[in-house]
Amino acid sequence: MMAIEINRDDALIVVDVQNDFCPGGALAVTDGDRIVPGINALLPRFDTRVFTRDWHPADHCSFSDNPRFVDKSWPPHCVAETSGARFQPALEIPNDAIVIDKGTNPAKEAYSGFDETILANTLRARHIARVFVCGLATDYCVRATAIDAIKNGFKTMVIEDLCRGVYAETVKGAIKDMKHAGVQTIRSGEIA
Repeated sequence: MMAIEINRDDALIVVDVQNDFCPGGALAVTDGDRIVPGINALLPRFDTRVFTRDWHPADHCSFSDNPRFVDKSWPPHCVAETSGARFQPALEIPNDAIVIDKGTNPAKEAYSGFDETILANTLRARHIARVFVCGLATDYCVRATAIDAIKNGFKTMVIEDLCRGVYAETVKGAIKDMKHAGVQTIRSGEIA
């Protein structure tokens, strides 16, 4: 397979690699921290690096005292300004990185980095045509961000080996949904 060349009109979108989604966090994804070295290795290849993060108010509608681990019933997680909302400590955040806070509306569940944020306009202002998406979790925020990237007119690639999901069965469905929407799945080793 031909190597994928990275150009000035490409952006890397790192989705929600935050303490609460990594082992020991409130809503941990198995091996969520294991993708960090691979992401760090890719960062220098891109001029535009975006990091999304859940940045919830303490009264967010998705929080439940008795969570069922489904939409609108999650344990409190990634509350703005808390240690759980911080990026995983080994993740290298460049000084010129674009940080996008999402899920800030207390009355709305928001999985996508494009949902009620400035992400699409920020990418357009930089003349970005293609985005590479990685992060946590494949079956929730990665899926939603990648599909919304397509809806916003960006050619979209998900780097499968630099994502981790919550449930094996929902990851399969998420990959299928993304491909159906026009997202291409690749592996980090395919990037030149």
